[in-house]
Amino acid sequence: MAQPEASSSNSSARPRLTRSREHYVFGGVCGGLAEFFGWRPYTVRLLFVLSCVLPGPQFLAYFILWFVIPNAPRSR
Repeated sequence: MAQPEASSSNSSARPRLTRSREHYVFGGVCGGLAEFFGWRPYTVRLLFVLSCVLPGPQFLAYFILWFVIPNAPRSR
């Protein structure tokens, strides 16, 4: 039995992880993560700020993501 081919224009496909141009504050990382997971950008930013209270490399992780995650394509 042949399986149907997945089309690239499938609306249920998960979006690519990119830095947001629309929800950009500092680098667009939190906005891009919010778009990827379907959350509000404010929620992701709040979680990041709250995580800074805990010990760990949060700022280092943010800067690494800033350089690793590609920028979103410009909308026309």
